[in-house]
Amino acid sequence: MKAVIFDMDGVLVDSEPMHTAVSIETMAYYGVTIDEKDMDRFAGMTMHSIFSTLKIENNIPDLIENILARQESGMLKHTLEDPQTPIAGIREILAYLEQHKIPAAVASSSPKNLVKTVVDRLNITDSFEFLLSGEEVQHGKPDPEIYLAAAKTLQVQPKDCVVIEDSKNGTLSAKAAGMTCIGFKNLNSGDQDLSAADIVVPTLTQIDFTKF
Repeated sequence: MKAVIFDMDGVLVDSEPMHTAVSIETMAYYGVTIDEKDMDRFAGMTMHSIFSTLKIENNIPDLIENILARQESGMLKHTLEDPQTPIAGIREILAYLEQHKIPAAVASSSPKNLVKTVVDRLNITDSFEFLLSGEEVQHGKPDPEIYLAAAKTLQVQPKDCVVIEDSKNGTLSAKAAGMTCIGFKNLNSGDQDLSAADIVVPTLTQIDFTKF
């Protein structure tokens, strides 16, 4: 293991319920009713992919840019107004990596502005070499592009990277990139199939990095 790459939503912060709630609000604005189960399939995907699909499925006439702007505005509002704390085990993992001089990065499907805001609010910005967002790649998860881009920026071979993911799309992305993937079974991320991951843990505190 020469580097660790973190997903953000559902790994660094327990934000999937907020994302789902805002998505339900956004769709309600357009007269469309969805629920948590409807959103489970989209976990780990970019907002553009999610709402492009919902726009087509529900024949929403508004421009995708307007839909995305409404969704991002809602998420930023909640992020700035609600208390933000890292998921249990994150601070300890980051301290371990710093102690052993192992670089870390974030590769999230969320928009860049939201990624920066969340990591700043968690007060862990200095723990990462860089933050990579879904807006900075052409193909979002489950495509491996974002993780391959992260490895290239870290100047580390994909096979030497460990990824922590909580979603089916994220684990598929990491494995397609040729990386070791730790699947975090976050119950707040919905019913996610993490079978593609190399190991699955119920809590981040159970990860033993000496085995990688």
